[in-house]
Amino acid sequence: MAKFIFVAGGVMSGIGKGVATAAIGRILKSKGFKVTAIKIDPYINVDAGTMNPIEHGEVFVTKDGVECDQDLGNYERFLDEDLTTENYLTTGRVYQAVINRERNLEYGGRCVEVVPDIPNEVIFRIKKAAKKTKSDFVLIEIGGTVGEYQNMLFLEAARLMRLQYPKNVVFVLVSYLPIPEMIGEMKTKPTQNAVRLLNEAGIQSDIILGRARLPLDEPRKRKISIFCNVLKENIISAPDVQSIYEIPINFEKEDLGNKILKKLGLRPKKSNLKDWEGLVNIIKNLEKKSVRPVRIGIVGKYFETGEFTLMDSYISVLEAIKHASFFYKRKPEIHWLSAEKYEENPRSLKELKNFDGIIVPGGFGKRGIEGKIKAIEFCRKQKIPYLGLCLGMQLAVVEFARNISGLKGANSTEFSESTKYPVIDTMSEQKALLREKRYGGTMRLGEYRCQLKDSTISFRAYGNKYIRERHRHRYELNNKFRKILEKKGLKISGINPERDLVEIIELPKEIHPFFVATQFHPEFKSRPLNPHPLFREFIKSCLANKKQI
Repeated sequence: MAKFIFVAGGVMSGIGKGVATAAIGRILKSKGFKVTAIKIDPYINVDAGTMNPIEHGEVFVTKDGVECDQDLGNYERFLDEDLTTENYLTTGRVYQAVINRERNLEYGGRCVEVVPDIPNEVIFRIKKAAKKTKSDFVLIEIGGTVGEYQNMLFLEAARLMRLQYPKNVVFVLVSYLPIPEMIGEMKTKPTQNAVRLLNEAGIQSDIILGRARLPLDEPRKRKISIFCNVLKENIISAPDVQSIYEIPINFEKEDLGNKILKKLGLRPKKSNLKDWEGLVNIIKNLEKKSVRPVRIGIVGKYFETGEFTLMDSYISVLEAIKHASFFYKRKPEIHWLSAEKYEENPRSLKELKNFDGIIVPGGFGKRGIEGKIKAIEFCRKQKIPYLGLCLGMQLAVVEFARNISGLKGANSTEFSESTKYPVIDTMSEQKALLREKRYGGTMRLGEYRCQLKDSTISFRAYGNKYIRERHRHRYELNNKFRKILEKKGLKISGINPERDLVEIIELPKEIHPFFVATQFHPEFKSRPLNPHPLFREFIKSCLANKKQI
């Protein structure tokens, strides 16, 4: 049967459990194993689709349309594989499944209890993912931290799996070791407490990944080993790194992959991370070289939270920019630009000239919309390379309709139900869902086909006539206005052939160096070793526009 590796976090969340899980997966895959990964979120939400991105981070979408935690994006990028609904669990999903089974008399009329029925459902789903993917290894990341009430049932499931399959289960704890500035010494007590809390759940850590600003030294490893009952060789240093893609290389310096194999009674195997090492070398060399970076501005609204900038809201966009920039051996310099600032002070739009390219990503709600439209107009007029993603495409259509097609006051019905020219509107079935207030999991989600027109920027980028891309939206370009938009010069370069829905718009190359916008989210399919074609073409245009290529 498959081997199972549970990854839990101690001390605090947000310290890198997701990328640590993904990195372990990459190491095991490089050794020739078939690997998949599961994220367990302790939320009552059935999926991540209704969560605020400022609080929870990006909502990632799988090819089969599941709205899930951003960590699945990391798993896909590191494993270079597409994941599905089996790879995502939430408390809400688990309870919903158990209740549905009870209603269908699948428990034979007996009393259904939180323990053991909820943990058993978790175990059932983990095994199902292993079977469906035919994996040798299943990595299971438990969200949050040990000791949290919400995680007790998932830890209980993990404990029961270790009890049932003692030779097939390994526990990895990712714990933070702070270095208080006034003391200047790395402290192990928080990690000791985290291990103790895990022990209270009946689980002993097999391996501890020590997250810290600096590498763990021998005295710290020795102390953790003594007080946490873990062999010193299984205390792995996980310091801050310049790029997350360096993490598998760092782990393998301490032979983490083979230490996991040893714990599971398997023979050591050599890792093949040459392609990964090549990428990391490119990234490191970019820091040393004095080559001008490619400067990209992102006009968004999901990154301002008090005095802090929350980059996780657009993590897949950020990574896609990095992948394409690294492809051209350029360091990306990404700047966050507030759409609301452009509404309050249109003169500030001049700062867009400082960037090689501008991206308007996806989003929902009216806040900052007019500022984004102003930014798009500026990019069009000043011939600044522009890439619009989902909402970024819809607003590009609105801007073109208003300022080129003569449709004054054109808008999306998301922002103005009474607009005279609803160039962006919902389909009839979506209108019915909105009336019934059925929001969760009801958008156009997952992969759909797109047919590209010859002699377009998009066709040249992909090199294929038919592509498949992932969606997450409710509003579409209104086909009633297609003729007038095309007549005025807007190029419809990509169409969903099944429903005749517009997927990609662009301006001709002779009018603008790069003005492309997609209804789908290309960032979800970008990989570090295989950048997405549209992002690659966008970065190429950014460099060419400033004569850097």
